[in-house]
Amino acid sequence: MKSEWVKAALPVLRAIVAPGLMVVALTAAASAGPFRDPAAAYRQGDYATALRIIRSLARKGYTPAQFKLGVIYADGNGVPQDYNEALKWYRKAADRGNAAAQRNLGVMFGKGLGVAQDYAEALKWFRRAADQNDAAAQTNLGVMYDFGHGVARDYAEALKWYRKGASRGDAEARYNLGVIYEHGDGVLQNCVEAARWYHLAADQGYAAAQSNLGAMYERGEGVPQSYRDALKWYRKAADQNNATAQYNVGSMYASGHGVPQDDVTAHSWFSLSAAQGDEDAAKSRDLIAQRMTVEQIDEAQKLARGWKPKPQRRQLSEIR
Repeated sequence: MKSEWVKAALPVLRAIVAPGLMVVALTAAASAGPFRDPAAAYRQGDYATALRIIRSLARKGYTPAQFKLGVIYADGNGVPQDYNEALKWYRKAADRGNAAAQRNLGVMFGKGLGVAQDYAEALKWFRRAADQNDAAAQTNLGVMYDFGHGVARDYAEALKWYRKGASRGDAEARYNLGVIYEHGDGVLQNCVEAARWYHLAADQGYAAAQSNLGAMYERGEGVPQSYRDALKWYRKAADQNNATAQYNVGSMYASGHGVPQDDVTAHSWFSLSAAQGDEDAAKSRDLIAQRMTVEQIDEAQKLARGWKPKPQRRQLSEIR
């Protein structure tokens, strides 16, 4: 089995807002018409209407709309992706104290999106958002200290900020704490504690945590050994297109651990993982192919081609 053993780096432009807040505020300010609510327009695929309403509000100085417009340009939702426009609107909202915009500015400077990579500038914006108890910004500060981005590497500081983010429900912070305890980064290795944090993140649907939790159940580290539970968590992560989990699902079917041995199913999962660049998966797929018939290989390939990750519906108020 494999574990990720990799802490999450700066997250993709996360734009978390209070559920429903943006929708309610924009609806109240919108003009009359069939799509006066931009969220409704977005859900119905009318991006032009949603964008027109949001842009109008943003130009009038409405901070949540400025932030949302930055998200739209950063993600390319209904418009060509434009990091320069995203930066412009994030700055306007950030200068007015919008924590989510401050955090996203930090991400853009940290990743060098639309600007030269600048860890010092990223730290500045993360701190401003973290001081407002933005959980994702707190997690990102943990990442900066964890990897020594713009600051001296400091596991104690990383732990402090991860814990702050985790206490506010941030799944990425919880996953990172799990890796720290599993790997023993700056703390005594503690698989029980690692499994606890992985569980919390996995229950929130965080794929890497689900994959690592599956590995802990398969090995019996920090939790009772259980192939059944291992497969359950591997499948949850694999269904989200996690390559490591897909490899591990394939391995369980190839060996018959917790499930009836099945080369066809194993081959299909190895193929999905290999398609994402996992070299071990490609080797395992080719190895079991040597004992399969042409018909079985054809069936496995059809399964892999027909597989699709579970869809994740996102609404305007949930754009990240």
